[in-house]
Amino acid sequence: MSLKELNAEVEKLASPEKAKAYARFFKTGKGKYGEGDIFIGLTGPLMRSLGKKYKELSLREVVKMLHSRIHEKRFIALVVLMHQYKKADAFYRRKIVNIYLKNIRGYINNWDLVDVSASQIVGAYLLDKPRDVLYQLAFSKNLWEKRVSIISTFAFIRNNEFSDSLKIAKILLDDKHDLIHKAVGWTLREVGKKDVSLLEKFIRTNYSRMSRTALRYAIEKFAEEKRKRYLLGNF
Repeated sequence: MSLKELNAEVEKLASPEKAKAYARFFKTGKGKYGEGDIFIGLTGPLMRSLGKKYKELSLREVVKMLHSRIHEKRFIALVVLMHQYKKADAFYRRKIVNIYLKNIRGYINNWDLVDVSASQIVGAYLLDKPRDVLYQLAFSKNLWEKRVSIISTFAFIRNNEFSDSLKIAKILLDDKHDLIHKAVGWTLREVGKKDVSLLEKFIRTNYSRMSRTALRYAIEKFAEEKRKRYLLGNF
């Protein structure tokens, strides 16, 4: 299967009606976080299916797809990279991760693109390696690099490792962007599913710095009464 065949299939499945809705949902208007992004109206399950179907594309073809102006094509390219990463040897995995990191700013540039891929590629790669790159990304001024830094740690959480998730969450607590607040809260919630006492300690220690959005996400799984107390700071 070739990139030409994939592009033809993508264009055939396009839905102008869905594209308009997605453009609004992913904030593509002037001054918004997704400004200028182009949608053609493919659903998430459909893009995942296409990524799996075309997982044997060459790396050159995948990078070309990743550099598309069309959002859904970039999503599919990331799904292909995820499939290729799982079966790759150490050399090829490192190559995939390097490509990923070099393309965050220009092409892995919306929250769904980050969320579908960061932990499966960057996080997975760093499971048995130093994690300095995540801290470099966390201190970046780029929104998507910061989101990659925290979402990548989901791979560690699945492995019952919480230290880097909490350290990076703390670095990002003062960030001003709602998408970072949500990512931090989401990450803390996942830590809490594994170790609720660790989550509660983090909240008590950092309560004054946490945005309401991050806090609400973090305590989403608490019982209602306990959630109300935490929202009021009554620990």
